Amino acid sequence: QAYSGTPPAEEKEKIIWVRFENADLNDTSRNMEFHEIHSTGNEPPLLLMIGYSDGMQVWSIPISGEAQELFSVRHGPVRAARILPAPQISAQKCDNFSEKRPLLGVCKSIGSSGTSPPYCCVDLYSLRTGEMVKSIQFKTPIYDLHCNKRILVVVLQEKIAAFDSCTFTKKFFVTSCYPCPGPNMNPIALGSRWLAYAENKLIRCHQSRGGACGDNIQSYTATVISAAKTIKTGLTMVGKVVTQLTGTLPSGATEEEILAHSNIRRSPLVPGIITIIDTETVAEGQVLVSEDSDSDGIVAHFPAHEKPICCMAFNPSGMLLVTTDTLGHDFHVFQILTHPWSSSQSAVHHLYTLHRGETEAKVQDISFSHDCRWVVVSTLRGTSHVFPINPYGGQPCVRTHMSPRVVNRMSRFQKSAGLEEIEQELTSKQGGRCSPVPGLSSSPSGSPLHGKLNSQDTYNNFTNNNPGNPRLLPLPSLTVVLPLAQIKQPMTLGTITKRTGPYLFGAGCFSIKAPCKSKPAPQISPSKSVGGEFCVAAVFGSSRSWFANNPGLKREKDQSKQFVVESLYIISCYGSLVEHVLEPRPLSTAPKISDDTPLEMLTCPRASWTLVRTPQWNELQPPFNANHPLLLAADAVQYYQYLLAGLVPPGSPGPITRHESYDSLASDHSGQEDEEWLSQVEIVTHTGPHRRLWMGPQFQFKTIHPSGQTTVISSSSSVLQSHGPSDTPQPLLDFDTDDLDLNSLRIQPVRSEPVSMPGSSRPVSDRRGVSTVIDATS
Repeated sequence: QAYSGTPPAEEKEKIIWVRFENADLNDTSRNMEFHEIHSTGNEPPLLLMIGYSDGMQVWSIPISGEAQELFSVRHGPVRAARILPAPQISAQKCDNFSEKRPLLGVCKSIGSSGTSPPYCCVDLYSLRTGEMVKSIQFKTPIYDLHCNKRILVVVLQEKIAAFDSCTFTKKFFVTSCYPCPGPNMNPIALGSRWLAYAENKLIRCHQSRGGACGDNIQSYTATVISAAKTIKTGLTMVGKVVTQLTGTLPSGATEEEILAHSNIRRSPLVPGIITIIDTETVAEGQVLVSEDSDSDGIVAHFPAHEKPICCMAFNPSGMLLVTTDTLGHDFHVFQILTHPWSSSQSAVHHLYTLHRGETEAKVQDISFSHDCRWVVVSTLRGTSHVFPINPYGGQPCVRTHMSPRVVNRMSRFQKSAGLEEIEQELTSKQGGRCSPVPGLSSSPSGSPLHGKLNSQDTYNNFTNNNPGNPRLLPLPSLTVVLPLAQIKQPMTLGTITKRTGPYLFGAGCFSIKAPCKSKPAPQISPSKSVGGEFCVAAVFGSSRSWFANNPGLKREKDQSKQFVVESLYIISCYGSLVEHVLEPRPLSTAPKISDDTPLEMLTCPRASWTLVRTPQWNELQPPFNANHPLLLAADAVQYYQYLLAGLVPPGSPGPITRHESYDSLASDHSGQEDEEWLSQVEIVTHTGPHRRLWMGPQFQFKTIHPSGQTTVISSSSSVLQSHGPSDTPQPLLDFDTDDLDLNSLRIQPVRSEPVSMPGSSRPVSDRRGVSTVIDATS
């Protein structure tokens, strides 16, 4: 500051952690305000929590871009905090705290009783009244809190305790967690229903099929890594000794010693094992994965890494799980395919290995885009890595990632061009799983078809008209993906100029004037300059900078639709939230652009908000007004929950009959509504795969001889039979009426022969007269 001659910056409070929160305020599935996002243009706000060395703060950033402070308190350091979502209720299960919601769960250094050791109790405060409604005490320190609409999960050192969302009584607990030396002592992932945690040993009888492919993956750097491994271990040991001498790290036990000690203490422990349990069906009390235990509630149990698990997260649908280990070189993406009977029948497909780099880094945050085509992994070095993935696997390319919508695994052309057979022949010669390295072979399978159709086809056995069982072998092949962008958070927002405009709660919105295409100046890694860890959190959301840059213009509904990818918001431990605009495009070095061209990505910071508070700011504590955003959202979601459960919402006029609730299909509607039902039936007028019209007729017109009475087509007539590739008839409609005389159907004129397709299982002459007229699906 002395050199640059700038005035000293105003005093800021020290930030310990930052997190983006999901609560009723931005729950698109249960908050009626956001139900029709595409038609109303209503977008949920970003909800942001900042933990300070003295207290915490909650911010909302609506689509207009003007940050609003929702909650701010100073009561000593907070280790973890969550805004609890309104619980799921039913006629049998009511919410004991409905008048007090929304609730804020806090784990702070001095608990409510004041006598317990620090960070050993969870206090639940009502944001409506400001009172503490519940306190849950523990004997050992709490490391994290997680919650969904069913349970509240408290994470301890090697234990997890789950509490019911309605009553906060204990539901189940897990004591067999594997400790992690990283920033996150006991990593877990909580989806809408499943809970994943690191198990301390592998139990063969519960092990699911699949899991991590291990070190036999011939990745593009495999040879380099194996050569460097011996040198690297030597270097890390030297590095540890040097850092201990210089005193940047506490001179206590190193990670290796801690791990060695824990391994001596309990020899059978194996790192890198993951167990996923279903929080609804798991038994009350202790959840034990052992040879003697039955697999009630255990969804999957599999090895994910060779080192201890450091961080993991479910995607929004809960079917994909991303896991990282303590080294942080590779992140694994698993697809979980469950079996209703037991976890040993489930399959875990290792779809992707996301390769970050060769240096060690601890992962602190994983975030998915809403359509699950992008995943962002942030490390403690302050870098966020953006990876493209497909929810169904396969190589990300121009076809899959350059349109605003998610595309199917195969294009229409691939479906009808018979490429699967060619693909199958080629790969059967190569043998087994295809190499994940593109370009190893000059054959067409070298540029992998999306999702590797060869292996897909063998178990999606379409030739027998059998949709196949994805849980059976062979497993789909693994794809190695490199990050398209690595976004480092700047130490200071030097390139950012303040927009002239109103301050809102001292937050203000800034727009960045740097042109999008220019390369950002190289920034010093914060971890090197500060000598410590650098906490960041990232989330995807609709762009808010457009409005900030053009304050005079009205925000159009379709303004956000012009981006293929949503903006990426990253908040750093300096309290600056930066919106980055991501623009994927075909690889510029590619000779010609086709569907299979790989991607590259342009990123540029567009807007920034400074959200860190100063000691002069007033606290903003409950009780809040009824029009406070968090209270309004809680009311809306609770009202909707009552309607879903068929109960009378409090304060609503008159009783609600069952058939008026959202999810019921009661039959006692008025007759007029029943008549409209037929117009909702979808009719598919041709069999798949979709072909061009010139590849063979898709329609037939038949004349029925006029007879004295009206004829009703029955289910056994050939007109209403759908035929798959193997031409086994399958009646679709079940009419209980007289059969139609088949001889009365005369094709007039005799139709032309269709073009024979690759892969058709019988000669053309057999196919004559076989067709589909109607395929009805409800």
